[in-house]
Order: sequence, then structure tokens, then C-alpha cells
Amino acid sequence: MKGRLLVVDDERGIVIALKGLFTKEGYEVETAESGEEALEKVKAGLFHVIITDLSMKGMSGLELLKHVRELDPACAVLMITAFGTQRIAVEAMKAGAEDYLPKPFDNDELRMKVRKVMETQLLKREHNQLLEQVRLETGVFENMVGRSRAMMRVFETIDKVAPTDVTVLIRGESGTGKELVARAIHFRSPRARKPFIAVNCAAFSRELVESELFGHEKGAFTGAVARREGKFEAANGGTLFLDEIGDMALETQAKLLRVLQEQVFERIGGNQPLNVDVRIIAATNQDLESMIEQGKFREDLYYRLKVVEVRVPPVRERREDVPLMVQHFIAEARQRFSAPEKQLTPEAMRACVEAPWKGNARSLKAAIEQAVILSSGANITAEDLFAGSEPEGDHADSPVPGSSNHTSATGENGGESELTFTEAKKKFVGNWERDYFLRHLRATGGNISRAAERTGMYRQSFQQKMRELGITLADIGLAPKSDAN
Repeated sequence: MKGRLLVVDDERGIVIALKGLFTKEGYEVETAESGEEALEKVKAGLFHVIITDLSMKGMSGLELLKHVRELDPACAVLMITAFGTQRIAVEAMKAGAEDYLPKPFDNDELRMKVRKVMETQLLKREHNQLLEQVRLETGVFENMVGRSRAMMRVFETIDKVAPTDVTVLIRGESGTGKELVARAIHFRSPRARKPFIAVNCAAFSRELVESELFGHEKGAFTGAVARREGKFEAANGGTLFLDEIGDMALETQAKLLRVLQEQVFERIGGNQPLNVDVRIIAATNQDLESMIEQGKFREDLYYRLKVVEVRVPPVRERREDVPLMVQHFIAEARQRFSAPEKQLTPEAMRACVEAPWKGNARSLKAAIEQAVILSSGANITAEDLFAGSEPEGDHADSPVPGSSNHTSATGENGGESELTFTEAKKKFVGNWERDYFLRHLRATGGNISRAAERTGMYRQSFQQKMRELGITLADIGLAPKSDAN
């Protein structure tokens, strides 16, 4: 097949004619006779190109376009317009339509447009697949590290929302990397060459945060000795990242809502409306839903911000990513501090994997930087990681995980410390992974689907990992099963 095509029109005759036309061209064609039916099909499967009438009963082609842009920004939409609707067609182009064609249309012209757009779409998806392959091999995506299912969901969402202008709300605990997600969205978007401006809403009082965002005129308040441009003006054409949005005062929330709705604001002390073209990305570690119930956060603003939500998982929910994160942070620290080559001892790697890291990636990175500076020689020990502080968590009084006070994964006390990083990772983290997978297989009686669900992995990924670790059902006392659990 040359690609998947969806034809949408509330005139049955046109739907049948176009299906026949493009089936002969070798495309896999599906049809829908309303925008609502088309939207359900888009939710159910992937299409490379959608041809839709602009004027339909119920959901219009323009409404369908907006929904498609949210569900699958990579999908191209071609509009068929009636006579006299060119102005709306231009509006559709601004909203993200690939092209439009007026009725009555010429079949050859439509065929040519579809062929051109389809070729572009297939090339884009092939390019994205290559990028995905590189990402899977290296585990690095826009300075974020991870191969876990939770992080892959984050990366997939970034890829989908980046080409659009939808507002994004990023949620996650402190230190998980919410600003990295915001930057990734910006730098993978059409706004990448324009400014990315970050504002920490918790760092300013209400008066100061409004001055930061909207700017002020000379004499607007005591100390305003000159006109000052705000962050909205500075970010014009680009992206404004509002961190800790839950700490924004209600009065400022109302002003922000107006900018989101109208893309217009005034400087403090001014009365001249200023137009601005800015994409908003917000982030918080707070429970905004509870704040709405308590009257501390505007519900209308909440829904304006939460067009798309991205949840960044804490480190404890993706421990399988820790060895990759360690390697990444060591490489960064060595470059930053011009340090010689360093590697973790097996015990130190085990400590990293087991530690709760309440400060998440931020605290893990800080520990690695400290260890790179303080460690003697080429090996980083568990004591280097936690020098001057106890490990985080409920068991802070217990010995450092993986330290000389702990028995290592082999039952020895530090006898393997001369292993290279790669050898240590393969041997000790591999042992931890093997135990982890066996534990979940035992808990589910050997049901692979349920075990995969418990670990937050896809079944195929779980089976692949079993093969890599040499795990069979015989390892938990069960005979191999012929059926797919």
C-alpha cells in the first residue's frame, strides 16, 4: 500500500467516488460520512492523509481539523471547499490544514495533491522512525534519559504536541525534569528559532510576577523609573514556560487567562493593548484539582492550560533508567569539571539503583557531580555518592545501599570493585533486573501479560527482556506454555 487515506464528506456519492478513485491509486482508503464518525476512526487508527469537506452537518471540517491536530499532529489534512468559502479555507490553513481544493474539483488535480502530500508524510514518518531507533539505542532524547515505558510515553507525547500550538500542562514532582520537557517541546516545534523564556511563578510576589510577565510603564509603581518589557513581549513568536503555576495569585491568573483567550495584554500602568503570539507551557508539582476546590486556582484557567497534560514520572517509578542516567550525568560532569574518566563501582551502581532519590533526577545528578569531584582515582564508591549526607528515604539510618557495610549482589564485600563500568552494569544491574523479572513472574504464576502490566511494560518488551536475561518459566518452577499468556 502507498499509505492510509481517510475520506470524509456528508454526501455519500462523493465518498463513494473518492474511495474508488484512490483505491485504484493503490492507497488503503477508509471513509466517514460525518466529522464525528471520522474522529472515531482517527482515534482508532493511524492515517497519513485525511481529505475532508469543509462544510458538513454537525462537526465541520474545521472542527475536525482541530481535533485531528491534537490527536495526531503528523497527519496531513486536505480541505474540499464549496464556492465562496475561500476565506474559511485560509483560516483552515492557518489552523494547520495542508492544502485546500474548491468544488467542483478536478480529479487529476486532487490526485496530484494527495500524491505529493502522501510522499511527504511517508518520508516524515520514516525519518521519525529513524530518530526513534537512535533514541532507543542511546536512551537520550533532548537531554532527557530513559528507555522505560513511562519515559517513552513522555517522549511520544512531546513528539505529538511539539508541531502544534496547543497549551501543555506538565506535572511531576520536584526534580523530575519538567523544564527539560518544556524545552524539548519548544525546540521540536516550528517556534524553535524564536525565544524560549522561563518564569518561576513561585519566585516573585504578585506585584513582581505581573511586572515580570507583562512589563510596566515608567512611574507605574515606586521604583519603576523606566519602561520595562515583560516576558510575554520577550517571548513573542516563541514559547513562555510558566513554572510553578500553582503559586500564581488569583488576580494574576485572571490576567493570564485573558492573554490565553485573546493574545492581548497591557503593561502595568499602561492602557495600550499589546498583541502577542506566544505559546504557553505551564508546569506544577501541586494538586491543582484540590486547589480549585479550595478556591485557590481558577477552574477556567486550569482547563485552558490542560489542553494536553504530560506527567513526568519520579525516579522510583523508572529505576531501570538509573544506569543510563548515571552514565549521562558522569559524562556531563566530566565535561563540566574537566575531570578524568570515572566509573561507578558495582556497589555504587547498586546504591544508585536502590536509593529512593526523593529529589529525583536533580538529586541523582547532584550526587554524581559531587562524586566525580570528590572521588579518588577512576572508581566512584557508594561513600563518594553520599559523602557528607545520609541516603534519602525512610531508612536513612541504615548503611548506604551497596556500600562496604552491605553484601554485594555476589555475596562479597567489595571484591568486584575493579570491574569496569560496563562489566559492573552487566553483572550487578543484570542480576538485579533478573531478580526483578523473576519476582513478578512468580507473583503472577507465570502469566507474562499480567507480569508485564505490573512492571509498566508492554508484553513484547517484557518477553524481549526475558530473552536477554535468559529467563524461562522453568526458572520459577513452571513448564513452558504453548499459549500466549
